Formats: sequence, C-alpha cells, structure tokens
Amino acid sequence: MKKTAILFPGQGSQYIGMGGQFLDTDQEARALMEMAEERNGFALARLCQEGPMEELTRVLHLQPALTAVNLICWQQLRRRLPEFAPAWIAGHSLGEYSGLHAAGVVDAGDALALVTRRGELMEREGAAHPGGMRAVLGLTIAEIDDLLAGFSGPGICVVANHNSEKQVVLSGDTRGLDHVAELCRERGGKVIPLKVSVANHSPLVAGAVEDFSAFIAGIDFHAPVFPMLFNVTADQETDPDGIRAIMARQIASRVRWYEIISRMLDQGVEVFVELGPGKVLTGLMKKIIPRGMSVTCLQADTPEAMDRAAKAITG
Repeated sequence: MKKTAILFPGQGSQYIGMGGQFLDTDQEARALMEMAEERNGFALARLCQEGPMEELTRVLHLQPALTAVNLICWQQLRRRLPEFAPAWIAGHSLGEYSGLHAAGVVDAGDALALVTRRGELMEREGAAHPGGMRAVLGLTIAEIDDLLAGFSGPGICVVANHNSEKQVVLSGDTRGLDHVAELCRERGGKVIPLKVSVANHSPLVAGAVEDFSAFIAGIDFHAPVFPMLFNVTADQETDPDGIRAIMARQIASRVRWYEIISRMLDQGVEVFVELGPGKVLTGLMKKIIPRGMSVTCLQADTPEAMDRAAKAITG
C-alpha cells in the first residue's frame, strides 16, 4: 500500500445530502448516525438530508452531524481495506475529533459525545460573545503575525487557522476584524468574510475551555494506534493525558494546518485522502503541494469515491 495520510474535514464542509448514499443502504452507517442523534437529541439524519441549511450550520447540530458523516466514511474505507494502516492522521478543527477516533484514541460514541458537548459550549460562548471569522488571501502568516503584533484594538482579532502559505483565517469581534481587515488590505491582502456566527479559535470562545476540560476528564483516552498530528502543536502526542490537554486548548487555539500538511509531505506521503463531505481540504492541498511534486489527493464521501480512494491507496 502507498504511504497515505487520512484527513478529516471540519466546519464549512457540510452540505444538504451529505452521507445520504451510505445512510440509505448501510445499517452500520445508520447506527453511527443514530448514536449521534441519541447524544444530540435532534433528528440529525433528517437535517443532513433535508436541511434547512441554517439549522444544519448551527454549531450545536453541525458538530455531531458532520462528525457522524466523517466516522461513516472512515468505517466505509476500513471495510474496503481492513488491513490499511495510515502513515498519518489529522483533522481540521472539528475534524480532529474524527481523527481521534480513527487513530484509536477514543471510541465512536465518545467522539460523538465530545463534539456534542463542544458544540453546546461553543454555541453558548458565541451567544455571549458575538464574533466572526474572515479569510485573508495573499499574505503569509509572518506578515499577518507582524501586523497583529502592532494591533492593540479596538476589539479582538487573532489568527484562527493557518491553512496554506498565503491563506490565513482571522477570528474575533466585529471591531477587531474590521480594523485588521483594513490593515491587511493596505498590505495587498484580499479579505473574505466567512458565514459563521462564532469566533472559533479565539479568546471569545475561551470561556468554554474550563468546562470542556472537565468534560474531557471523564472520557477514556488511549495512546494512538496510528500516528496523528495535532492542530494546536502540529506535532505528535502519544500520552493520553497530553492529548486531553491539547484537545481542551484546541477550542481557543490556532489551527496549524499548513505546518501539519508540510510535515506530512516532508515525511514522504504519497496519497492524501479527505474522508468526509466537501472538498475544502483537497482544495487547500492544491495550494500547499510544491509545484512538480507527485502526490495524489482524493476526497471520498460516496461509495464510488470510496472505491477510487481504496484503489489509490493500494496502488
């Protein structure tokens, strides 16, 4: 088998109909979604298939719904390749919880319980401390960090995601985002508002960290059976208590995605498979992979795409 990294998407990858082909035909897939519904208390399968989108994108519903679809995709790939051992696993923001399950750190039920509680807390913090997120294109992380080093307000603005060399996502309140966005434009950056109502990965949601830490303490964590790189550190961690601490911080910390993918490329990964809805991470790969490097990037959330991914992995 080829040296393969499995990537799990997060918020922003959802669409109406996600997971539908598996839910319609596979009892094990339905069982995973039913488990998510039991923990969330909402008809998530119907929401995934019928919407409305404004309800699906509520943090409270989206986190378990998207995670359930990600886990279904992992289940389907493993069924096709039972002996498959990923060289690396990673998940983008919310997707990291799907990664925890795939790496053997938590079982499926606990992964769904974690994202359900995370969604509750983030919705609470979003209501108490309104904010948003904006993507900045054309500036490097060093340029934006330099710009933010001189920013003292008004408002709050921090880097939430470092997605590619010149794609950075800012998070904060309206005053902070407006001010920093103008500074980015002055330096030649293009600023795009994102359709989110919560300032993810910023001090505005930091109030969730203590409560989430307390919840995590009651979940069984295990050492990963497959290597995993974490958003907060862009590094490995094998100690279960260390992973707990990292995941508690993740809510309000920077997602170091560009560093994670760059490290995987340096380690000789030949195939990247985005397991879950949408093609956000596959699109980012096109911006990250150096020109001339021969790497296969695939996304899979349907039976046909899963077959193609399995074929690419086995060479």
